[in-house]
Amino acid sequence: MESITNATPSISILLVEDEDLTRELLADMLGKKFPEVPLYTAINGRTALELFKTLTPDIVITDVNMPEMGGFQLAVNIRSIKPDTKLIVLTGCTGEAAMRDAVAKDFEFDHFIVKPVGLQELFTAVEQCVGSLALKQS
Repeated sequence: MESITNATPSISILLVEDEDLTRELLADMLGKKFPEVPLYTAINGRTALELFKTLTPDIVITDVNMPEMGGFQLAVNIRSIKPDTKLIVLTGCTGEAAMRDAVAKDFEFDHFIVKPVGLQELFTAVEQCVGSLALKQS
């Protein structure tokens, strides 16, 4: 696959995770895998929404269960601001339970990853989002 920076030079990512160690590890790994891509982090949905309004990243990777504002509420707000934002949801819930929650909330996401997050699964999800964004831009 073409590198992210060659495909869409202006792409940026917002990572939202309330667990410090998980956020730091994922940010470090994403930064190493995609060194040319601006990566922003937030500790909860409320902080993420404020960052989103300022930075309008193309991809948001968010945990579901967080204090102040959860990932589903964040996603709804993001989609009302920039509907074509790619959303990758991370959750500690089992896939079936979280899917039921998402359907109940009429929530659409691009990728759904159950914790513990497999890095290759996350990298693949980001690459697929980038590919989809590149198609829209061309």
